[in-house]
Amino acid sequence: MPAGRARIASRLFDNAYLVLAGASLFWAGNVIASRIAVGDVSPMALTTYRWAAVLLLLLVLARKAVRRDWPVLKTRLAYVAVMGTLGFTAFNALYYVAAHFTTAVNMGIIQGGIPGLVFIIAYMAKGTTAGRAQILGMAATLVGVAVVATRGDLAAVTTLGFNFGDLLMVGACLAYAVYTVWLPDRPKVGALTFFAGLAVAAFLSSLPLLAIEIASGHYQAPTPVGLATIAYCAVFPSVLSQIFFVRGVELIGPGRAGVFVNLIPVFAAVLAVLVLGETFHLYHAAALALVLGGILFAERSGKARAAASAR
Repeated sequence: MPAGRARIASRLFDNAYLVLAGASLFWAGNVIASRIAVGDVSPMALTTYRWAAVLLLLLVLARKAVRRDWPVLKTRLAYVAVMGTLGFTAFNALYYVAAHFTTAVNMGIIQGGIPGLVFIIAYMAKGTTAGRAQILGMAATLVGVAVVATRGDLAAVTTLGFNFGDLLMVGACLAYAVYTVWLPDRPKVGALTFFAGLAVAAFLSSLPLLAIEIASGHYQAPTPVGLATIAYCAVFPSVLSQIFFVRGVELIGPGRAGVFVNLIPVFAAVLAVLVLGETFHLYHAAALALVLGGILFAERSGKARAAASAR
């Protein structure tokens, strides 16, 4: 890569807003991919095969980085194993299974609670606090998520029922919130090396789940569409989004970074229009304004609090 392009890429990678928005965009693509995958690959097969494909990519991309950072990484293998299992395997497996038992409306609302869980867990485990303005900003993003999830009819929330799939979704969000809170404690290695360690942990921890799926008779071998879905999930929601999110947490911390997760339902709505041919409504624009405004409000407050603490 020419020196000029390398400098531009480095600057972009140092911009927390761009990397976190990019991570949310790729995760939103995972929502679309999961819809496309129904009937073309079973949930645990999708989970395992995507991480197997990621490992093949990392054999090319991360060999030198892992070799360089291995002396440091090997001292934290237990941490890497737990984080890969929580943030990658548990979240994705629970998410894909939940989609078979609950509605997209419920999933959208529940997933919007991840930033709140991050704040709560960060406060309980590490004493991390949030200011009033930061909480208000987070609340605005939750309203925006609810607008998308209910198609602009917030009164529909009162008619929702909760079932086994909703509980699975709550478990998925809880797993990812714990993962987010403990990301800053990661080994002092490059982002690519750390991700490679997490990917190995994710692949290994997904194998028992795949075995259970096969034994129970619920395994669906991937069709050509399933294979294309696996390929997409391996590159974008798996590799790029995770590296971007780890970098974002590294730059601004888990509490502030977690708020950007609320962009996922909004991006998913836009992608549904572009990819699945769904109609874009006025409530999508309203939700986008609420989510972006809430993120900006919460982020400015968080930055001000961080500056005050430094002083």
